[in-house]
Amino acid sequence: MAKAKRLYGCTECGATFPKWAGQCGECGAWNTLVETVVETSAVPSGRAGWAGQQATIKTLAEVSVEETPRFTTDSTELDRVLGGGLVDGSVVLIGGDPGIGKSTILLQTLCHLAARMPALYVTGEESQQQVAMRARRLGLPEDKLKVMTETCIESIVATARQEKPRVMVIDSIQTIFTEQLQSAPGGVAQVRESAALLVRFAKQTGTAIFLVGHVTKEGALAGPRVLEHMVDTVLYFEGESDGRLRMLRAVKNRFGAVNELGVFGMTDKGLKEVSNPSAIFLNRAQEAVAGSVVMATWEGSRPMLVEVQALVDTSHLANPRRVTVGLDQNRLAMLLAVLHRHGSIPTYDQDVFINVVGGVKVLETAVDLALMSAVISSLRDRALPHDLLVFGEIGLSGEIRPVPSGQERLKEAAKHGFKRAIVPKGNAPKDPPPGLQVVAVTRLEQALDALFE
Repeated sequence: MAKAKRLYGCTECGATFPKWAGQCGECGAWNTLVETVVETSAVPSGRAGWAGQQATIKTLAEVSVEETPRFTTDSTELDRVLGGGLVDGSVVLIGGDPGIGKSTILLQTLCHLAARMPALYVTGEESQQQVAMRARRLGLPEDKLKVMTETCIESIVATARQEKPRVMVIDSIQTIFTEQLQSAPGGVAQVRESAALLVRFAKQTGTAIFLVGHVTKEGALAGPRVLEHMVDTVLYFEGESDGRLRMLRAVKNRFGAVNELGVFGMTDKGLKEVSNPSAIFLNRAQEAVAGSVVMATWEGSRPMLVEVQALVDTSHLANPRRVTVGLDQNRLAMLLAVLHRHGSIPTYDQDVFINVVGGVKVLETAVDLALMSAVISSLRDRALPHDLLVFGEIGLSGEIRPVPSGQERLKEAAKHGFKRAIVPKGNAPKDPPPGLQVVAVTRLEQALDALFE
């Protein structure tokens, strides 16, 4: 019979101790001992030195590479982020700020899936009445989805083995505890052991499990880092809680591409899919204004048009401010230095404020040329045309470097009625899309001259 043994391990050096102490006796670190459980079992007589059964070994050529079967969640944007659908036996971790819509999208998904397959919604934070009230407020079908309020992982697994759901939601993993540990729910050991039991259950039974995870004030998932390593997919909800748009981004996916982005709109009936996000992000003013330009960013497997705004104003401080929303602030400082060195345009006495409209976070270098174009437009107080598209990476020596998927970005711009595009020479197509004039540039000076032609 397996016997559970409690030990306390140091998170710094890995040493284990039978009792908790404030300081690790090996490395001297303080408050690093965490409770853990070690399964031990007696070795049968006559098998001393025998570690276990021999594992099956195959060559890569002998391994079947058939496509993993998936089933749709009835949400095109969620399926996109998951890599094409939900995989049996997969464990998906969804994190985000409070009130961003994690429970809402999972309740919507399970209510629709319950009409086709067994589904179980386990909540540790709300009562069954609260979940039912939300479902009725959102107008969701309620007659098929089963709801359970429980926080003990042993009871949850026992119930799931009896009900045999194909999809299950745990809301949230920080409220779940195991009876094998004495620490409070939400602790490092509790989250790790509870998640390990759920992952093991998912792999053994083929049940697809969604885990809701809390985030810290820095925006990272609360709990041990190993939690993200145990699951198959990690999704983050982005967006302002008081805004209308929500973005679901995949940062880890064993069954699909990472950095896929799904866009949703928050309404009084829950989260609605946004099939054409470029049309929403390009809801601009009727008249062209200085400091605004449109770029084509690449999110996962599709292009998306977003508006980049800049405000450059005289600074009365010894150190002018550099403020960015949706962009890397350090990269802005570097590009302003390149603009001064290779464009002969100083900004050392100017405050520079940059904003990406719609709450989108653009982390790729293709935004460099659009960012500098918006800065020049605001600095000179000259508006850029509404039908102008700009993208490209700027090097430290002032060269304009090509970016991936340039053809798809140009096609997206032509589809939305853009007439002119300033792009790196390496991204200039031989046959531009109909109605789109492509201006290829190789240096920052050429791009600045082409802006106001």
